[in-house]
Amino acid sequence: MSARIGVITFPGTLDDVDALRAVRVAGAEAVGLWHADADLKDVDAVVVPGGFSYGDYLRSGAIAALAPVMRSVVDRAAAGMPVLGICNGFQILTEAGLLPGALTRNEGLHFHCEDTYLEVEKTTTAWTSTFTQGQKILIPAKHGEGRFQATPETIEELEKEGRVVFRYTDNFNGSVNSIAGVSSADGRVVGLMPHPEHAVEELTGPSLDGLELFLSAVGSIAA
Repeated sequence: MSARIGVITFPGTLDDVDALRAVRVAGAEAVGLWHADADLKDVDAVVVPGGFSYGDYLRSGAIAALAPVMRSVVDRAAAGMPVLGICNGFQILTEAGLLPGALTRNEGLHFHCEDTYLEVEKTTTAWTSTFTQGQKILIPAKHGEGRFQATPETIEELEKEGRVVFRYTDNFNGSVNSIAGVSSADGRVVGLMPHPEHAVEELTGPSLDGLELFLSAVGSIAA
């Protein structure tokens, strides 16, 4: 049986269809999940995609983190289920307490939409096992609130424990230590601001580098 990977849709989600397609391109069964439904439909992993959940009216990701589906995700993540948060999904995971830190307004307060090179720092997560450490990957980014920040103690902990997964090579948004993505302590939960689901096919992406995250998850589930 193929891996079943769920993709959540919230009001204001923009990239759920793209994430579902990326899951299918990676050879897994794509399962749509609804924000108000606590049933995860027996999926093996979950993608929390990008967009502007609930319009970002309170704070990016803050309302979505309280949705019924996220309570189930938090419980399953505690049991080791792989979870990937992309852009707004990363913001949701920090608000839900699954990942540390916060994503704040970009340096200069501008919205950025550009392809950016990331350096892969950690290859032992459920979402990065097919990369090599130090590999440069080209991934689209589009956000206005992607500047990663955390207390000095948290930053020190992330660096010391090797939980920085991706770094920007250009750091266009001013993130602390150029951090573009981080993981949970067990490496099963990963969040990043750029959009790997937009780099899975030659026709539409600047590269195929984003596909590797989804292939890694499929391999992790099968292991």
